[in-house]
Amino acid sequence: MIRINLLPHRAEKRRNRQIQFAVFSGISVALGALLVALGHAWLSGAISHQEGRNGYLKQEIAALDKQIDEIKKLREQTESLLVRKDAVEKLQSDRSDVVHLLDQMLRILPDGIYLKTLKQAGNKINLAGYAQSNARISTLMRAIEDSPWLDSPKLGEIKASSAGGARVSEFTLTFNLTKAQQAAPAVPAKPAKPAGAKG
Repeated sequence: MIRINLLPHRAEKRRNRQIQFAVFSGISVALGALLVALGHAWLSGAISHQEGRNGYLKQEIAALDKQIDEIKKLREQTESLLVRKDAVEKLQSDRSDVVHLLDQMLRILPDGIYLKTLKQAGNKINLAGYAQSNARISTLMRAIEDSPWLDSPKLGEIKASSAGGARVSEFTLTFNLTKAQQAAPAVPAKPAKPAGAKG
């Protein structure tokens, strides 16, 4: 049996091309959507991984900040303890200095001198008093020079005055208190050998 195609030949080809175009377009859209989905999934995974790393880094940074704060507190406590230690050591050394000052004053104060005030400012000592004569003030100054704990006597002023009806010299004197670690004990002199003694 012979079949005769009554449809126009060009219209049939056009319809077939339209069908092919629609199929290829659908396949292209599907592939494009698949690629977009795969890219989105990959980007989402990368972003999620990076966010996880960022979260870990934030936790570590927070832990380090906490440790840094603790170190700062420890340094502050250490500095505070060092300041207290220095203050205690200074008080200990100053306490012994006062003892040496009073001991030396009792040892070197000559007769005929009466103290009115004795003030200490650091290592500097200010002394005010009365003397029966200027020679006794000179004796006191020489005794200060010879003391292992005292030095640099300087006479401030001296003026005539009266105390208890007696004529005296009122004077002021400054000198320095030598620190204990700087003061060297006096070395006793060796007795001289008598003439004619052998070796």
